[in-house]
Amino acid sequence: MDQKEWDIIIQPNSKLFNLNLKEVWRYKDLLNMYVKRDIVTLYKQTILGPLWYLIQPLTTTIMFMFVFGGIAGISTDGLPQPLFYMAGILCWNYFSECLTRCADTFNANQNVFGKVYFPRLVVPLSIAISSLLKMAIQFALFIAIYLFYIFQGYSPQVTWYILLFPLLIILLAGLGLGFGLLISSMTTKYRDLKFLVSFGVQLWMYITPVIYPLSVLKNNYPQYVWAIVINPLTAVIETFKIGFLGQGTFSWTYLIYSIIFTIFIMTWGIVTFNKVQRSFMDTI
Repeated sequence: MDQKEWDIIIQPNSKLFNLNLKEVWRYKDLLNMYVKRDIVTLYKQTILGPLWYLIQPLTTTIMFMFVFGGIAGISTDGLPQPLFYMAGILCWNYFSECLTRCADTFNANQNVFGKVYFPRLVVPLSIAISSLLKMAIQFALFIAIYLFYIFQGYSPQVTWYILLFPLLIILLAGLGLGFGLLISSMTTKYRDLKFLVSFGVQLWMYITPVIYPLSVLKNNYPQYVWAIVINPLTAVIETFKIGFLGQGTFSWTYLIYSIIFTIFIMTWGIVTFNKVQRSFMDTI
């Protein structure tokens, strides 16, 4: 019997820690297509379109100023409230966008996944990349507010930590992807977990220094600082604030911890995701 030569052989990965990133790279054209699709279709049939990217952080900032800055009287480390809240919202929105959308990967794409083969990791990666556009627009809004205060005579103390900004973006994307992949993998079997995602993300924000600086906790509630510090997002947001605004708590220990945690959760998430994708159609 003649032996046939095949161009592509699809077979399951037998290695436990095979991240399968080489195959994702071979499908980089598909990844690029998914990124373009996400950008074009997300607000294609809306009236305001990308303006929603500006409306959401603006309204959230105003609400935070009224509730937390006004009624609750929470300190902003001497920074103008719009700048302080926008800095935290900017970082938080990108992380939560990656997490919540990646967490629904299997459920949202089960029809496509059941018909054609390609590395499933392409879809969550495209979400993290396309969400950068939203963050870029909101970052432009942050810079506009930043320049407004400079023209008003305010002088932000920019520090060299601003050079860590690309690293902070990678950490936010990595954390969002890692947790999103884990949740997506678990929801194939436990469907009710998806109802806890949005609720859990909202609670998570309150243990992240978005609406308050870490210094307030250290001064007023030192016994609870550990609960905020073990949150890997804390070092990221505090480093962003001290880099652009000159106020915040920076620690190499905290930042290195966030880096190690991100690598761990990303690896765990990808390994679990690749394992579940082999049989998820039987359980979803």
